[in-house]
Amino acid sequence: MGETITIEAQRFTPEGWAEFGWVPVPDDDPDDGLNTLEFSWHDAHLNYITHTPEEVERDGDRFVVNRLYHHDRHTQALMSLNCPALIAVAPAIVDFSTPAHADRVRAFLLDPLDCLVLRRGTWHYGPFPIGAEPVRLLNLQSRRYEEDSGFVDLDQATGMRVTVRANDQQEDRDGHS
Repeated sequence: MGETITIEAQRFTPEGWAEFGWVPVPDDDPDDGLNTLEFSWHDAHLNYITHTPEEVERDGDRFVVNRLYHHDRHTQALMSLNCPALIAVAPAIVDFSTPAHADRVRAFLLDPLDCLVLRRGTWHYGPFPIGAEPVRLLNLQSRRYEEDSGFVDLDQATGMRVTVRANDQQEDRDGHS
């Protein structure tokens, strides 16, 4: 394996998320309806899913992003319900054929009730809990998501190890020092 790159997770905001999807807005917002969910197989499915701390490798205080997934036929909406979480993403146009593509990975800290939509094709890993408690997620995606899940092993594809530092300090998240 080649060198390790560490990215700092950023606070989740609609502006920061725009490259990867969008954030739902209230029904009286003029931007409501500008973005549309896509389900090519007409099989949208709403459920709860859970991710545990054991599902993600850690290297000290960093999360290891060793794989990413994407869905070419549907969007996916997620909302963390109970605890802070971290999601790693990369733009759909990246194919991870060169080490430089590992630099396109970004990570976001999600607070409970943060809601996001992943555009079709957006690479993603997580959300995973930052602490010891499993994260419970409201999940809207294709019922047949397993048939529509592309996968990349970042270590093999790029020769790079990608890690994320969560920096989950309460004062940073509240905007205070």
